[in-house]
Amino acid sequence: MIEKLPDSDLHVATVDTAITSRMSTRAFTTQAVPQQTLQDILQVASRAPSGTNTQPWKVYVLQGQSRDSLVDKVCAAHDALRADPALAAQYREEYDYYPEKWVSPYIDRRRENGWGLYNLLGIGKGDKDKMHAQHQRNYRFFDAPVGLMFTIDRVMGRGSLLDYGMFLQNIMVAARARGLHTCPQAAWNAYTSIILPHIGAGADEMLVCGMSLGYAEVDDVVNSFHTSRVAVSEFTHWLD
Repeated sequence: MIEKLPDSDLHVATVDTAITSRMSTRAFTTQAVPQQTLQDILQVASRAPSGTNTQPWKVYVLQGQSRDSLVDKVCAAHDALRADPALAAQYREEYDYYPEKWVSPYIDRRRENGWGLYNLLGIGKGDKDKMHAQHQRNYRFFDAPVGLMFTIDRVMGRGSLLDYGMFLQNIMVAARARGLHTCPQAAWNAYTSIILPHIGAGADEMLVCGMSLGYAEVDDVVNSFHTSRVAVSEFTHWLD
């Protein structure tokens, strides 16, 4: 059955606002998120398209002790890795999220993003301690009460990661419609050897990413950071 939305500017504005108000939130309150709200978000998100309706997503919701325990484990590993870089061999991402070699314009956008955030927080290029602490905020879910871990069966193809991206976007937009914020996080991927056993994922599963979810701490300066977007004319080719 195909449902048609009413032809109303209100519906356009509601959808557009949910999308455009989404941001990577890096400071949350400790206010709990109702279980039914999380259920509703995931139910709506599951309408994401996937090749031949394979629906390749698996979601692990961490709250309370399960969340806090994972935070402790990964933060300890993050600290140990800083003290002994040789431990890096133990913490490897299972797929290449970023390119092996950066080129323009992508490296330029990456630098603008990174240094824009660090400048806002007063972190200079030589502030190794502050950089480490800010990076570790990822592994504390930025204090959000809900942490999400997403896995996929290793047997699935590369196209399923495209499907997964649409599912993740649906979660983030559905969260905004309910007054919540999120931060999708590939930073967790290096610690898959800790995360998968903790959440009870099987050996046939691969970590895709994590996500923080909760109510934004609106007065925290970090949440005033908004990234830019290039104009449509820069990425679109109109063919007649």
